[in-house]
Amino acid sequence: MIVGRDISLNGEIGSCDVLVVEGTVEAKLRDGRSIEIAETGLFKGAVEIDEADIGGRFEGDIIVRGRLTVRSTGKINGSIKYGELAVEAGALLNGEIGKYTPAAKPAAAPPVPAEAAPAPAALDPIVVDG
Repeated sequence: MIVGRDISLNGEIGSCDVLVVEGTVEAKLRDGRSIEIAETGLFKGAVEIDEADIGGRFEGDIIVRGRLTVRSTGKINGSIKYGELAVEAGALLNGEIGKYTPAAKPAAAPPVPAEAAPAPAALDPIVVDG
């Protein structure tokens, strides 16, 4: 999806393979593959994405599971998490910046093979002498 230079978009973007921002977007974007913010573009909101290329302005929370590239004209203000970071001279990063680490899933207990499970013990009859 391309948001052109004179276009403003507000809302939530549920799924978008590639988002190119040349205008203004105020949104929450989940489940995307790539975002590109051109020099004329402004994105305000929250993004969780695989790859990002920032040449314009980004304000908010950005999580990039893969590579975050910030061009010399790029400005990011907010919370920044990245898998890999490339920053050109002249770029501005302001806020909380850190490495992205996927949330660890709790380890499941290994299954017990049927042959390794103990056989149920034979029950002795209970005799009550009254």
